[in-house]
Amino acid sequence: MTDEQLLQRITTDPAVMVGKPVIQGTRLTVDYILNLLAHGATYDEILNEYHGLTIADIQACLLFATKSLRLDTHNQ
Repeated sequence: MTDEQLLQRITTDPAVMVGKPVIQGTRLTVDYILNLLAHGATYDEILNEYHGLTIADIQACLLFATKSLRLDTHNQ
């Protein structure tokens, strides 16, 4: 899957979670998924807890964060 395809899984909408980036079709924010991973949750644990999520959704969160950090770095 290309970067563009992964990033299409992440959306922002002011009416959903106050405009925070979320996994499309859910109310799961990118930062929530990243926090789960940071605290040791495995992909399998996350997928078992949130039915309907895919590995690509988790990868999209990681890619979104990576791209966001790069943009922040280049804007400083």
